[in-house]
Amino acid sequence: MMSQPAALRTPSSVRRPLRVGITGGIGSGKSVVCKIFEVLGIPIYYADERAKWLMVNDLNLMNAIRASFGNSTYDANGQLNRSYLADKVFHDEQQLQRLNALVHPAVARDSESWNALQVGIPYTLREAALIYEAGIDKQLDKVIVVTAPLEVRIQRVMMRDRAPREAVEARISKQMPASEKVQRADFVIYNDGTQSLIRQVLKGHNQLCDLYNATT
Repeated sequence: MMSQPAALRTPSSVRRPLRVGITGGIGSGKSVVCKIFEVLGIPIYYADERAKWLMVNDLNLMNAIRASFGNSTYDANGQLNRSYLADKVFHDEQQLQRLNALVHPAVARDSESWNALQVGIPYTLREAALIYEAGIDKQLDKVIVVTAPLEVRIQRVMMRDRAPREAVEARISKQMPASEKVQRADFVIYNDGTQSLIRQVLKGHNQLCDLYNATT
């Protein structure tokens, strides 16, 4: 019989919740896993989505991007010219690093502000594609990695994005190898169809709640 989720046994507290990251390569299925955590009442900060919002709403960040990449980066209404910026950074690793050096600190500040509002829960999740690549893991207490076999990931992305195999493989090749992420992870969730995602999430959830309670 499945045990009751530990969060239901956790008393309300004003203590800071644990900061937990969740990541995985493209096509690993981390979005599905996040939805299960949300059902358990765990708030999730979607870093990649929030970064897009900050790039058109954070005036300091917008000014820094405009200063680095030119006035054409934004139109007269303050909307980001994404195709222009993509042309600047997509094939130029140095330019991409310049952009990340502006965006990542802004997201980190925003994440901390968001996290400070989360009380009475054992942990929060920060979902991001580049947790290890951007050094975000150093700001976190634990990291969950969602993984799946390479061929499964390729087929998922091809179907989802209606993209040719070569384009999907090119995107995957730019990411940290899944094996390295798994090796560095504190918790691993295998989304390969051979194990129950719900059971794996519940197991990790209970372990994180127990860890939170142990530090009380």
